[in-house]
Amino acid sequence: MEKRPLGLVAIVIYKSFAALLLMVTSIALLLTLKNYQILQAFSENYVLEGKSIIIDWLLKKVVNLNPRTLAFSGIGTGIYAIVTTIEAVGLWYEKRWAHVLVLGLVSISIPPEIYELIQGISLIKIFVFLLNLAVFGYLFRNFPKHAN
Repeated sequence: MEKRPLGLVAIVIYKSFAALLLMVTSIALLLTLKNYQILQAFSENYVLEGKSIIIDWLLKKVVNLNPRTLAFSGIGTGIYAIVTTIEAVGLWYEKRWAHVLVLGLVSISIPPEIYELIQGISLIKIFVFLLNLAVFGYLFRNFPKHAN
């Protein structure tokens, strides 16, 4: 078995984790859509006890979303999860097209991330921005010279 560069392995792990997180989010959104009326009734009858501020906040956000928005978000997140999985597999097998795909998608995400940082700085925003810059820089520096 061929040994892969540590940087590439780290990116594959990052992309795999992101794909898993996106898929879970997609499934949760689509399940929320399927049970929208039940969730709405639950939120109306839910008694806040002071301990569950996060649950209350999340319920209010989800119930105030239009069901079409939930459906679009769930499907879009699912498609992005599939693309991210394809990226991870392609990078694992060191395919040139995967490098191009990741470079393109990461470079597209950098301007909105800069805008988000201008709107308000948080540790998670800085972490994701720096992580994406590192992925872009690594893949750009180590771009395959010949098609596999």
